[in-house]
Amino acid sequence: MPTLLIVHHTPSPNCQALLEAVVAGATAPEIEGVRVVRRAALAATPIDVLEADGYLVGTPANLGYVSGALKHFFDQVYYPCLDETRGRPFGSYVHGGNDTTGAARAIETITTGLGWQRAAPAVSVIGEPAKGDLDACWELGAALAAGLMD
Repeated sequence: MPTLLIVHHTPSPNCQALLEAVVAGATAPEIEGVRVVRRAALAATPIDVLEADGYLVGTPANLGYVSGALKHFFDQVYYPCLDETRGRPFGSYVHGGNDTTGAARAIETITTGLGWQRAAPAVSVIGEPAKGDLDACWELGAALAAGLMD
């Protein structure tokens, strides 16, 4: 069964709302035959990454960059997973108080280095998530999971 790994750093209610929307989309009833695994960024391991077929990462934008927790995740998995995960699909969402540009750029740079392929447009949310933001996160989760269906 294909596996979608959702790696997230969720330190606030706003980030929690985005994560819940992503998970709801990835586990929607019409998505069949895909296992969804959630891991906090500080708990995710190279084994989690190697055992997954696709990835969805979520982070707050902190000081113009991804959270330290997500950076730590990428630092831990980069070399152990570099050759084995090239070409796998991924998606991402970023939440910021006033800007997400640097964090979004960092995710693109790191995933390009890993050779992962963007499978859905990135979601970037500023401030309190509106219905459209939550819908975009739902669609992101659904798109990544649906892309892994047998």
